[in-house]
Amino acid sequence: MRPWQNYFCIRSAQSGTGTGMKHALPLLFCCAAAFPALAQPAPQTAQIRQEAQSGLPSYATVATAIVGAPLVIDARISDMIRIKENAAPGLASGRARLYVTADVLALIRGGSALPTQISYLADVPLDSRGKLPKLKKQRVLLFARPTGKTNEVQLTGIDSQYMWTPELDALTRGITRELLASDAPPAVTGIGNAFHVPGALPGEGETQVFVKTANGAPISLQILRRPGEKPRWGVSLGDIVDPNAGAPKRNTLAWYRLACGLPKALPNEAVSAETPDNAEAARQDYQVVLRELGPCA
Repeated sequence: MRPWQNYFCIRSAQSGTGTGMKHALPLLFCCAAAFPALAQPAPQTAQIRQEAQSGLPSYATVATAIVGAPLVIDARISDMIRIKENAAPGLASGRARLYVTADVLALIRGGSALPTQISYLADVPLDSRGKLPKLKKQRVLLFARPTGKTNEVQLTGIDSQYMWTPELDALTRGITRELLASDAPPAVTGIGNAFHVPGALPGEGETQVFVKTANGAPISLQILRRPGEKPRWGVSLGDIVDPNAGAPKRNTLAWYRLACGLPKALPNEAVSAETPDNAEAARQDYQVVLRELGPCA
């Protein structure tokens, strides 16, 4: 019996859901049916590629992976077993499912310690010849979640294993520190309300947009227009609206939260109390913010 087969059958027997031994079903069918969450890849939550890459992934790509992963692990692959396609339900074309054993080098993010060795399933892309990439002894970064067993983890997405590089390691650790800081900007969930106040001169005015967040912490956007000047905007994190606040720097957690969380247009209900002219001015000012932020790459 292969190690990964034994792994699934043990889990099946412990949970009380496996019926393969009782009804003498084929072993592989028993394993896959008893543990669909482990036998199938988790929904894709991060655009993290497993093949060797020519450049560093974007800040937003790595931040999205970390936000969706309770565990971020620096590891080295010690062994892997290829699972036959008929025992790998949901396997995408051009990929192979592997049962991977890896030595833990460091736990970058996690609520409790990990053992020195872990196991997980990974759907890895095949090379141009349809062959497995050479992953044994390779160092990887894993974005994962616990499974309830100390020596097992589950990748958070189909592309949540990435070849380790010093640059990617530094970026991952930096974003993790930002995310876990006590004053970390919260996730954006929508827009509360917005209003526009015209100035005394034509083309002058100020718009304020109040942003909804996952933990209820206040975030507000201020957009100022002066005749003959480029619109200026800033973000205030907290109860006090700071008229001198500037825009967040690109590739910071505050930038990421806004660029990747704000809706693409100001909702009508956000300006329902405004006059048509003021509502339209608020919408235009909101688009200034989105343009300045740029896309969530």
